Amino acid sequence: MDALSKELDEKEYTATSGGDAVKATVLGKMEIKSIEIKPEVVDPDDIEMLSDLVMGAVNEALRAAADDKSQQMEALSGGLNVPGLF
Repeated sequence: MDALSKELDEKEYTATSGGDAVKATVLGKMEIKSIEIKPEVVDPDDIEMLSDLVMGAVNEALRAAADDKSQQMEALSGGLNVPGLF
């Protein structure tokens, strides 16, 4: 189980927003690895929109990581809900 947990911690999950204008990559250990922003979406007069795009991409990538980790651990535990397993 430790091996799977370590593997999932280092696994990368990527999500985009704004039609691929912002791309966020996170690790399974819920850390941001990278954020890429296309220059054409950087508008000094609309920072709020850029902030929303970044937040959307990061949150989606984090959701994907959490869902995958949950599914992998559930499969490993035979569907048992073990509190504090990961």
